[in-house]
Amino acid sequence: MARELDERDIKILRILAPECEEMICSGSGVEFRSILPPVANHYSRDEEDFKKRLMRLTDGDISYLVGKIRTGEESVACVPPEYADILIGEILIREGKEVADEVLNLYETADEC
Repeated sequence: MARELDERDIKILRILAPECEEMICSGSGVEFRSILPPVANHYSRDEEDFKKRLMRLTDGDISYLVGKIRTGEESVACVPPEYADILIGEILIREGKEVADEVLNLYETADEC
């Protein structure tokens, strides 16, 4: 479910990717409709960089993203598997095993990118 990024989404995106100047995907020319895929696919240099970026978020930001993943508003289908593992690991640390398992299941059953 694509969405228009609101003020909080943009704030989180800017925390994760301060170098993001425009809310438009350079590859497709379409406005970003999620936070995690552009960070994983366009801004993170590698898995370690992605992890460092996620660690910048507050627990509240992580909870917010988990909520959006649960409703389908935050797409995880376009996040590469190695980055999804890092995301789920961070959720495990911050939200616990049950929530991390739920997000893993949502990732594994998500529609293709």
